[in-house]
Amino acid sequence: MVPPPKHLGPAITSRVKVMANLDIAERRLPQDGRIELNIGGAPVDLRVSVLPTMHGESVVMRVLDRSNVQLKLDRIGLREDDLTSVRRLINRPNGIVIVTGPTGSGKTTTLYAALAELNDIETKILTAEDPVEYDIDGLCQCQVNVETETTFARLLRSFLRQDPDVILVGEIRDLETGNIAVQASLTGHLVLSTLHTNDAPSSILRMLDLGIEGFLLTATIEGIVAQRLVRTICPKCRSEYEPREEEIMELGLLPEDIGGKKLFRGKGCDNCHGSGYRGRMAIFEIMTMDDTMRDMIMKKASTNALRDYARKRGMRTLRESGLLAIYDGLTTIDEVVRETIAEEG
Repeated sequence: MVPPPKHLGPAITSRVKVMANLDIAERRLPQDGRIELNIGGAPVDLRVSVLPTMHGESVVMRVLDRSNVQLKLDRIGLREDDLTSVRRLINRPNGIVIVTGPTGSGKTTTLYAALAELNDIETKILTAEDPVEYDIDGLCQCQVNVETETTFARLLRSFLRQDPDVILVGEIRDLETGNIAVQASLTGHLVLSTLHTNDAPSSILRMLDLGIEGFLLTATIEGIVAQRLVRTICPKCRSEYEPREEEIMELGLLPEDIGGKKLFRGKGCDNCHGSGYRGRMAIFEIMTMDDTMRDMIMKKASTNALRDYARKRGMRTLRESGLLAIYDGLTTIDEVVRETIAEEG
């Protein structure tokens, strides 16, 4: 995109703020808002964040394609065995299921796809979100509002008096929220939530760090799903190629490990604006609980020990899921190296 000339900066910022119903006179405080648009006949939301900096205001807009949210669990990139695991997790009568990953890794989309699958007339689903990203028919969605002291913890307490079957908590970010999520799960509710950690095993340590007791975690956590988004190769200019040895080494593999497998990348065309990529897909790491793992958590085992045990039980790490996506010709080595860390062998 051609950047607009500098002197138009304040005017563009003001226009965006008007569209997002923000205060255009307030230039010293951060502000957040949203713009609802119709683009090509599809409803699109823009989340707007305005931040005062040393040299004027910084405006960032995040695109939420609302037509995309009718996603089904079998459309978000889960492999057959992973899909079975996730379905088993979300169909439990109670317990906590956590989806983890950095900001913008598609956690909310995955949770909404899970809720869409659970969403029927008999099931009452309540959500506490900050902010509510998409409106979904049939859910009771509540917005966290710090100014009116409507916090995650406060909403969760009220939820328990509303006779829910499934509760979605936008994020477990403090001890109070964590403890009420645990209580909700112990009283027979399924609780879905998110955390910001690098992979599934490190989520356990993160929750212990928040101050949640180990015996409560082992009694309630049913599974943890870690995910990342990688760009997919443009179908119009996808072509086979021979990777260089350095590329293969970046993946932590040797050339003979790749032996005989076809690898693809995009050459760049009008369809993908010359980038070689079009669209994104998620890669997953799914850790489910068993009695041995619960014992390990009670004994405060290290994240590495939990990871090693989960892998022995068949957990596919993010890097391994990425490799499968590369071998399927869906994404490239660069994308997987950028989004995942190599396993410590």
